[in-house]
Amino acid sequence: MMLLAGVMLFGALGAALRSALSRLVQRRWRSSFPLATWLINVSGSFALGILYGLMHSQRIGYETWLLLGTGWLGAFTTFSTFGVEAVTLIEQKKYGYALFYVFGSALIGLVFAWLGMKGAYNW
Repeated sequence: MMLLAGVMLFGALGAALRSALSRLVQRRWRSSFPLATWLINVSGSFALGILYGLMHSQRIGYETWLLLGTGWLGAFTTFSTFGVEAVTLIEQKKYGYALFYVFGSALIGLVFAWLGMKGAYNW
């Protein structure tokens, strides 16, 4: 029960961080491209890759994985917002942005997850 409470707490912290960073990016760089969500998801992929590598090289335990991976990063990154923003770009006929957002998020997210994992394995 304590682990579940910890995951919930870390989830709240991850969601709060996402909200704060999203507002900061939107205020600083006004654009019709959803830069905040893109940066959050790519950096979250990198961080989760690091955690995965640390767990599988037995440098962190499964409980830490749950707290930081499931709780914090699960709430920090946001696939649902990504989906809505991609559809919005298509509806606004911003096809170039939409293509880059969808494929760039997936490809760059994969690359950053891989880099995080490889970096963690080599620590």
